[in-house]
Amino acid sequence: MDNTIVVSTPPHVKSRRTTRGIMIDVCIALLPSVIAGCVFFGWQALMIILMSVFACVATEFVYFFIQNKGFSKKCADAKAVCLRFVKQFDFTSVVTGLLLALILPTTDKWYEVFYEVLIGGIFSIAVVKMFFGGTGKNIVNPAAAGRAFMFISFSITTYTAAKISALDFTSGVFSDATNLSWLLNSTGNPETKATVLDLFLGTGIAGCIGETCKAAILAGYVYLAVRGVIKWWQPLLFIAVFGFTAVFMSGFTYVKSGGYIFDMELFLPHVLSGGVLFGAIFMFTDYTTSPKGIYGQIFYYVIGAVLVAVLRYFTKLEVTSFVILLMNLVVPLIDKYFIRKPFGYKKAKKEGK
Repeated sequence: MDNTIVVSTPPHVKSRRTTRGIMIDVCIALLPSVIAGCVFFGWQALMIILMSVFACVATEFVYFFIQNKGFSKKCADAKAVCLRFVKQFDFTSVVTGLLLALILPTTDKWYEVFYEVLIGGIFSIAVVKMFFGGTGKNIVNPAAAGRAFMFISFSITTYTAAKISALDFTSGVFSDATNLSWLLNSTGNPETKATVLDLFLGTGIAGCIGETCKAAILAGYVYLAVRGVIKWWQPLLFIAVFGFTAVFMSGFTYVKSGGYIFDMELFLPHVLSGGVLFGAIFMFTDYTTSPKGIYGQIFYYVIGAVLVAVLRYFTKLEVTSFVILLMNLVVPLIDKYFIRKPFGYKKAKKEGK
């Protein structure tokens, strides 16, 4: 009798849905943000997106080729290795490339950031994903890790304003995250305050390629929710907790008739500024790096939202990617202490007296 035990990555429930199918759905959901980013920031944004996707896919291919001994025997098995790569290709590297590019700012000198995007893509796939065993085994979100690595290594702190503008900015380049200068600093210039509509559409907003147009992000959210790729309540819980925490951190407004009250007019500006919405929908919901149980997920989104609001208030910077990495690292502890209900478990009924 064969006593071999086959060990594989959970979950073990069989379904028609595959990793490749889910990743293709995510790619489709990201398309509105890709299109909006190219419209707002021009062909430079398109070049960065293509470079990022190429870097991620090429890195995965080279790693797979070397791992499967494609160079052995004078590359005699190169064709077979390439065919195996195509057969197992699940589009996770494409998603990582898109996410990494969409959370990066563009610049008129696009060729100067090419090597940065190339290095960021290689780091995201080779170090964060493949070194840990590939798809489903990475301990943190590859795109978030790549963004943090690039931020630290290349000091990416300037953001170009969208070319389609509803505001008359005197300068097209800003040294802070989207619309946060006036929102988090009392010294912000009120003349450059964007309206809620500007923030929602992304017109005239300085920011990253895929984070400025919130309408495009929400279109992707609706698609993912309808397709069942993500649970509809997860991003909403994160956004609600973040919004109220950010308003609380911003302080109170004195009203003669009612004393001190929350300035709820800041709720939407906080939610629609920076990369909060994009991170909540496309990155916090990553299957591999988020808790598996319902109570663990609630804890994960609530604590993550509070951390983003608090740290963004004190640092005056966009910290969503860093909080994602921090929360990813504590997911094993969350899964340990928030014990999941076994699949198929039914609570035993008490016998009548």
